[in-house]
Amino acid sequence: MRNMSIIITGASGNLGKAVAEKFLTEGHTVTGTVHSIQKSITNITNSKYETAQVDLKDEKEVQQFVDSVIDKHHHIDVAVLTAGGFAMGSITETELSDIQQQLNLNFATAYNVARPVFNQMMKQKKGHIFLIGARAGIDARFSKNTIAYGMSKALLFRLAELLNEEAKGTEVVTSVIVPGIIDTPQNRAAMPDADISSWVKPDAIAEIIYYYCSSAASVLREPILKVYNNFQ
Repeated sequence: MRNMSIIITGASGNLGKAVAEKFLTEGHTVTGTVHSIQKSITNITNSKYETAQVDLKDEKEVQQFVDSVIDKHHHIDVAVLTAGGFAMGSITETELSDIQQQLNLNFATAYNVARPVFNQMMKQKKGHIFLIGARAGIDARFSKNTIAYGMSKALLFRLAELLNEEAKGTEVVTSVIVPGIIDTPQNRAAMPDADISSWVKPDAIAEIIYYYCSSAASVLREPILKVYNNFQ
């Protein structure tokens, strides 16, 4: 696989860091966004890795960031949009402001990056965008206690459908990764009595994303990748 230029949002998170490290290990160039350089836990020292502080909710700032990556590397091969947030809340507890907050965290942060990246990939006629969905976004039954979160994640599936429809006839593909429970220190602390053997590790998701960027997976279109492990 030739050297690729990769954008990863939320690179200081557990999944973002795992994906960045996978692509770097394979010799590719990665630009990772973080909300705050000072609070970043990425600690990646690879010479092919760059960190950019970007407010992903600011459309103009994101456009400038994407333009800077294009100016430097001349192309964007892969974008993995892991940035987002989570909130609990049933319909009784969830106000419109809660929904708006989750839309900003999970949809706006993805859309603001996906749009300019998609436009560049359409010029190239090639590229792969990965959105991070959730079971709560696939089926409303799974979001009855996470109303705002589920609604915001549901929009990512519609976005992927629209991008893939517009990209027909090219090698530009948008995929949605749908994890079960990701095995992170935060989730272990929140659920100390859970059976973590049914969870999926960030490294495993990173391997799947990398595979779907390979020539072996190039014939696949519009995939929704349910990475559930044994989570029920």
